[in-house]
Amino acid sequence: MSDYRSLTPSARILPPGFENSPMHQQQGSPTDSDTPLSQALDWLLLLENADDDCRARFAEWLAASPANAEAFERAQRCWQAPILVTAAARLERSRQTAPKRSRRIGRTLAIAASLLLVVGITLQSDLLLRLRADHVTAIGQRQSLDLADGSRVLLNTGSAFSSQIDERQRVTQLLRGEAYFDVAKDSSRPFQVAAGPILISVRGTAFSVRYLGDEAEVSVERGEIEVHTRGNDSRIYLASGDSIRVGPDGIGNRTHGATANQLAWVQGRLIFDDRPLHEVLDELRRYYPGWIINGNSRLDDLRITGNYRLSEPTDIMRSLAQVTSAQLHEYPSLLILN
Repeated sequence: MSDYRSLTPSARILPPGFENSPMHQQQGSPTDSDTPLSQALDWLLLLENADDDCRARFAEWLAASPANAEAFERAQRCWQAPILVTAAARLERSRQTAPKRSRRIGRTLAIAASLLLVVGITLQSDLLLRLRADHVTAIGQRQSLDLADGSRVLLNTGSAFSSQIDERQRVTQLLRGEAYFDVAKDSSRPFQVAAGPILISVRGTAFSVRYLGDEAEVSVERGEIEVHTRGNDSRIYLASGDSIRVGPDGIGNRTHGATANQLAWVQGRLIFDDRPLHEVLDELRRYYPGWIINGNSRLDDLRITGNYRLSEPTDIMRSLAQVTSAQLHEYPSLLILN
């Protein structure tokens, strides 16, 4: 921690040469340019051709404030959003006919403006999600729910859930994240779970549903469930120990016997069985209330096997650093592996 240097709230770290960049010349120094989100947009553009000094300054900026790391995570999450890809394609077409200097300035400013729009849409969507949900869990939080019919639901990190249960129906919706259901038996009212591309119907059983991005995954602990896929109106029947994924590419292969790993989070554990490090880090990012960065791409495909306690993601990162012979740099709300 000796290499961490605190910054004053008004300080802004500029990468080498940024003072003379077209983006900086055009923006000047308005008040909103000092916000974490504005700085995050600058960094997204500048890191494409960053040298070691630039990356070091970026790491220092991230470590300076949890708000910086949060802003950069939101901005990066939107980078591959469809609206931004469309905007970039339009910019590329216009770049071919524009004067050299003006197209460089225009492209930079237009990408930043498009990214601001996407970030705004994402924040608005998150707000709408919260308004639709009865329960929302924060990063690293789990929440246990007792429903009116006697069923129990455990929400995992970063999840949103709603339910409507009365004398005629038992309808729930996993709007985002992951949930474990222990359903009370009721032959007169099937228990339904909607999660993106699937609709699940059961009478009484225990299973988990994971809905992230456009893909849903179902894992059955006991009993039998019926999965209805909305895209092609297919019906799939799963028994104890079965798992299946449904996403934009269709219905995946049914697997059997791997539910212990997939349901480990219910017991407060994370189990990885010969998984590449980049997948392990992606999973850890769901639980860590900050930023996790792998600074060495050569580590991405190293295979990881382990059983960890999910309540301590920093300890997991320390263990991963040991088994991969890497170094872990720890900052407030920021972990860098290299």
